[in-house]
Order: sequence, then structure tokens, then C-alpha cells
Amino acid sequence: MLNFELVTPARLVRSEAVWQVVVPGTEGEFGVLEGHAPFMSTVKDGTLKVYRTQGGQPEEIRVQGGFAEVNDKGLTVLAEHVEG
Repeated sequence: MLNFELVTPARLVRSEAVWQVVVPGTEGEFGVLEGHAPFMSTVKDGTLKVYRTQGGQPEEIRVQGGFAEVNDKGLTVLAEHVEG
């Protein structure tokens, strides 16, 4: 499972183990699974798609701007704003 954290400057929005997250990067969408190579990207306004299980329906979370970092601990998305 992939360790996923979504944070804003004000708070930790969520921290959980998921199967995959698709991020709206400024260079295009990218998917992150467990074991992904280290990577950093800016995030554009759009929708994070969080898949809890393989083949499951994604939960969609609207984000505005920010950064995404993949490292050996998992994926962290620092969003300027999260709707909801």
C-alpha cells in the first residue's frame, strides 16, 4: 500500500494507506503506486483521484495549486487549498 498524505498550509487533511493516487501535475496527470521512484512536481488546480483498492472507484478531491513529492515514505501533496 502507498502512504498518502494531503496537507494544506493550515492542516493535515488526511493521512492513509491507499492503492494509488492520480495527481493533476502541471506537466500532466501522473499516477503514483507503492514503490514509485522519487519524484517532485508542481500541482495545478484540478482533481486528485484516490483509489483505495485496485479496480475500485476513485474518491475525487478538488485541490488548488501546490506541490507533490514522492519519496521512500510515500506520496505527500501540499495543496494551497482543498475543497471540502
